[in-house]
Amino acid sequence: MHRSILSLFLKDTMGGQKTKVSPFLVLVLLFLVFDVINGEDAYRFFTWNVTYGDIYPLGVKQQGILINGQFPGPQIETVTNENLVVNVFNSLDEPFLLSWNGIMQRRNSWQDGVFGTNCPIPPGQNFTYNLQVKDQIGSFFYFPSLAFHKAAGGFGGIKIASRSVIPVPFSPPAGDYTVLAGDWFKQNHTDLKAILDNGQDLPFPDGILINGRGSNGYTFNVNQGKTYRFRISNVGLTTSINFRIQGHKLVLVEVEGTHSLQNTYDSIDVHLGQSYSVLVTADQPPKDYYIVVSSRFTTPVLTTTSALRYSNSAGGLDAAPPGGPTTEIDWSINQARSLRRNLTASGPRPNPQGSYHYGMINTTRTIRLANSAPVIGGKQRFAVNGVSFIQPDTPLKLADYFNISGVFSLGSIQDNPSGGANLQTAVMPADFRGFVEVVFENSEDVVQSWHVDGHHFFVVGMDGGQWSAASRLGYNLRDTISRVTVQVYPKSWTAVYMPLDNVGMWNVRSENWARQYLGQQFYLRVYSPANSWRDEAPIPNNVILCGRAVGRQH
Repeated sequence: MHRSILSLFLKDTMGGQKTKVSPFLVLVLLFLVFDVINGEDAYRFFTWNVTYGDIYPLGVKQQGILINGQFPGPQIETVTNENLVVNVFNSLDEPFLLSWNGIMQRRNSWQDGVFGTNCPIPPGQNFTYNLQVKDQIGSFFYFPSLAFHKAAGGFGGIKIASRSVIPVPFSPPAGDYTVLAGDWFKQNHTDLKAILDNGQDLPFPDGILINGRGSNGYTFNVNQGKTYRFRISNVGLTTSINFRIQGHKLVLVEVEGTHSLQNTYDSIDVHLGQSYSVLVTADQPPKDYYIVVSSRFTTPVLTTTSALRYSNSAGGLDAAPPGGPTTEIDWSINQARSLRRNLTASGPRPNPQGSYHYGMINTTRTIRLANSAPVIGGKQRFAVNGVSFIQPDTPLKLADYFNISGVFSLGSIQDNPSGGANLQTAVMPADFRGFVEVVFENSEDVVQSWHVDGHHFFVVGMDGGQWSAASRLGYNLRDTISRVTVQVYPKSWTAVYMPLDNVGMWNVRSENWARQYLGQQFYLRVYSPANSWRDEAPIPNNVILCGRAVGRQH
């Protein structure tokens, strides 16, 4: 193809005569041809209208947040490296933001959609997100990040397929199902927010939803002998869950963008904010089978069900769904430790996942993060290293870009746990291209779930008791899973290795949404002194300015 285009060019420009052509001209032409043929990565466009609407997920009328009239919202289906242009119209009567759980936002925390990076979309206005799923595959979700809106809906699934030239370590499934599951409250989100604003913790949830519906409200259809992919995300507010399918094995194939060793499980724990993909083969006698999601580490245990229906089903559901693990912690820890990367499989790029030898890289820093539940000023708060986060009047990213003083102070949260508790807009400085060890320490008697925006990390260890330097002797430095959200069991610790490969202002938060709302979060400012577009994208032309950034030129 290159030769024919070049021949036409020479014929047209040289009148068909044999003429000596500059080698430089040929090189320029070939570069232009290559650029035209390959082009830039594809674009997908979405227009979303965010509204209130009546929903009845637990049989009680509630005010839900709908996207294009849907609860949950529309699913995003895309391919590695594609660009997503999402135009969001806010038809609510309050400011609104969407964030993208697990999307790396390479070089571009401007699109992250949390208040530390973005001004909210005002009522009656719109904002267009420009995202690229650069070097990513797998299962994720989006959600509303402000004002406890997540308790009203506004979330949806994200599926990132591999490029056609990249091999996937399992045969294409006959179907691909998204399961957005999590605990749910009958109160409207405004009532739940008021409880937290008054200094109290949330009550016990009222139930669990699967794709926005209560028990037996959803059916997944399968054909005998076929294999299906189920992408399971915990989009709840406060509770770990367990997922299982009556009479069927779950073959784990992906954990938050990483192809996993294909272990087989009877059920799988999914902690707050986490996502997994499993393969399920319809290899049982044709009938209806329970799909069960139940709460973990709670008393009482909440349970909800859907149906797995064979197309040639000869019978309905049994009288009762099968039981599962309830409060057993050791069972869950052992399962978590069994997660492994598939070292020979290609990820989003053709090179094997095992070609990145994380265990051979020297760490540049150790950060120990301890959660706590202090009472400050007579109100319940939650904290990290003695600091309970308070929202600033201006997004931190804008304050940093415009050099606005008084919004935050670098180093307002320390690398190690400290006694006491205070209210701060906590920002931790970090160096671009560092490789840090982060130890999450949980002295409380409830499971924690931690998420880091803009980064993935390698879960090298977890155990009960107090972490110490000697704990490193038990780290998995060869084939542990890499992911974006990790659990920390009660009276336990979890250690991760994290490459700081993404310049920007990044939210580090509890995925327990009450704890996040009441201060268990902070921001990591990953800084490059080069100040180059190679390291970080420029401020968007359509950026919304608010707070002390109003009127600034960019």
